[in-house]
Amino acid sequence: MTVLSSPPETDAAAVWKPPTDGTPAGETTRSLPEPPAPDPAFAVPGAALMILAALLLGFVANLTVVGHLQHARAQQIGYADLRKQLAEGVAPVGQTDVDGTLLTPGAPVAVLRVPAIGLREVVFEGTTSSVLTGGPGHSRDTALPGQAGTSVILGRQWGYGSPFLDLDRLDAGARIEVTTGQGKHTYKVVGLRRAGDPVPFAKEGQGRLTLVTATGSPYTPSGVLRVDAELTSELQPRPARVLDPGRMSRAEEVLEGDPDAWLPILLWSQLLLVVAAAVTWTLRRWGRWQTWIVGVPVLGAVGIALSGALTRLLPNLL
Repeated sequence: MTVLSSPPETDAAAVWKPPTDGTPAGETTRSLPEPPAPDPAFAVPGAALMILAALLLGFVANLTVVGHLQHARAQQIGYADLRKQLAEGVAPVGQTDVDGTLLTPGAPVAVLRVPAIGLREVVFEGTTSSVLTGGPGHSRDTALPGQAGTSVILGRQWGYGSPFLDLDRLDAGARIEVTTGQGKHTYKVVGLRRAGDPVPFAKEGQGRLTLVTATGSPYTPSGVLRVDAELTSELQPRPARVLDPGRMSRAEEVLEGDPDAWLPILLWSQLLLVVAAAVTWTLRRWGRWQTWIVGVPVLGAVGIALSGALTRLLPNLL
């Protein structure tokens, strides 16, 4: 005869205990697993993508919104400085200032007005890519407007304010006004020139003005457009020449970049690498949203600064 033994008694208190964290009886608590930490193998590709994104954002910003704002600020400051110099009678009338020192590239020298296309721009001394971010630039080895000889002014076609965007709309006979330290001078457009067209030269005792910009698709210059005009107002005396033709740097020539930009490019590149590494590190230690809220503006600012330095390597008429 088999005797069935009863199941062993269990301690109910050991099997179930009432919750002590406020959970109602009958409901069980379940802890969620912690999210896995980001794989360190993705740190380098992630940093590289952040750097690439910052550079692309910076390029677009510099050639559009930020570049136009930078141009507007330079124009406002340049106009105020030149207006003060005109009032004090110390505005430049040649290649040197009142102390006989060669003008610094970027110094305001004239105000250019073309009523037919609604253009009013401060003209700065020099024609490097850096100078032309602020507005049109006067070729330093040519006469100032209003004087005997040919005065050459270069301006961008698309980026940084696009001051010479509508230059191809000018017709023969259009009026150009230029104000310098010698007063207000007027010119009459005589024609537009492109590659292969004959170059007109100023006769002895005659003043001419040539406005130069790029042609081609937006942000991809493929040629040069020149607008020639002859002086119709009284000819002004020309001071002695200090900088002769051919002594300018290559960076001041048409469609050339500025090699002096390499040093700021190197410094901004190093800072961008440091910021990208810091963002990658905080992403693993701090949290995704907190990192992006703080890191994205910093990455964007450094990317815009680096891209701004890189754009100085591009053709000066872009």
